[in-house]
Amino acid sequence: MTEYLLIALALLAVLILGGLSLVVPRLRRRPEPPLPETEVDTRAEEDLAGPPVEAPEAELTTGILVEPPVVAPPLEVPEPTAGRLVRLRSRLSRSQNVFGKSLLGLLSRDHLDEDAWEEIEDALITADVGIDATREIVDRLRERTRVLGTRSATELRALLAAELVNALDPSLDRSLRTTGKEGLPAVLLVVGVNGAGKTTTCGKIARVLIADGHSVTLGAADTFRAAAADQLETWGGRVGAVTVRGAEGADPASVAFDAVREGIEAGTDTVLIDTAGRLQNKIGLMDELGKVKRVVEKHGPIDETLLVLDATTGQNGLEQARVFTEVVNVTGVVLSKLDGTAKGGIVIAVQRKLGIPVKLVGLGEGADDLAPFDPAQFVDALLGTEPLARDA
Repeated sequence: MTEYLLIALALLAVLILGGLSLVVPRLRRRPEPPLPETEVDTRAEEDLAGPPVEAPEAELTTGILVEPPVVAPPLEVPEPTAGRLVRLRSRLSRSQNVFGKSLLGLLSRDHLDEDAWEEIEDALITADVGIDATREIVDRLRERTRVLGTRSATELRALLAAELVNALDPSLDRSLRTTGKEGLPAVLLVVGVNGAGKTTTCGKIARVLIADGHSVTLGAADTFRAAAADQLETWGGRVGAVTVRGAEGADPASVAFDAVREGIEAGTDTVLIDTAGRLQNKIGLMDELGKVKRVVEKHGPIDETLLVLDATTGQNGLEQARVFTEVVNVTGVVLSKLDGTAKGGIVIAVQRKLGIPVKLVGLGEGADDLAPFDPAQFVDALLGTEPLARDA
């Protein structure tokens, strides 16, 4: 009996061990429970997409992506041209040192001998007034001071101012011809040498015209430099003027012709055409400028041809003006960079030599630093308000 019991216990032990050998491997091979599907997907999207981005409202409701509208900057309103020269008089400080301090200081001496008058002549010539004009001014000053016995500071300043204004010939017509004929826009052609600031000045002229109530179409006929057309278009866009331009290297005469045609179709008051800068001694380029003039005149006569002169070039500007006048019949001068020179007398020299009035003067880099020229206001600004060394 005991033997049967031992055999039964041994068999039971074998069965228990065999069952455990079958169950344990299965327990070891059981896979870990998967993460919830939503949790895995969320982590993947966050890793790939970064921070959440709000979609436009239209996209959420209709599925159509709506781009935000491009808001154009508001148009600029140019400063009124009336009184600009008075407001900008401080920009002539360098010229004031020659005319105001130097000349008035010399005239206020107790005794005006020959040496004093020679110094006065030298000061005027240094300021680029020109030899002939200087002699005329000095002769008249000598006669008037001798006859009138003028000696007080106030009287001397008034005397010198009168002579300078007279030398500037206030009778010349300095208005811009901005009124067309028979329903056509007025056409203004802007010419000049390289580096005179012509394209910038052209943009400022457009602001002058718009400030005076005119509508303007710009013609970018400087096709040699793409940057010139871009620059002019930027100037025009600020004040609402349309710019007509062509491809780089296109025929300048063709672009100018198209600009006038656009001005006619749009009904604008004035078409302002910027031409490429050119040296006056380059015959081929000057002939090309003549072609621009002839092609534009197929629409009608050019009302105004403005020559932009760099005031810092001094007497060299006279030769430039002479050649340009022969080619395109310059009707007015725009003196740029007048604030950067002590040679404000170039205004007198240009008018005396060429009989061409200075119509606009540039007195700074600001958008509205181009002022209509007025002889009396200009001379008053040149002489400044510095007191003389002595008074009566």
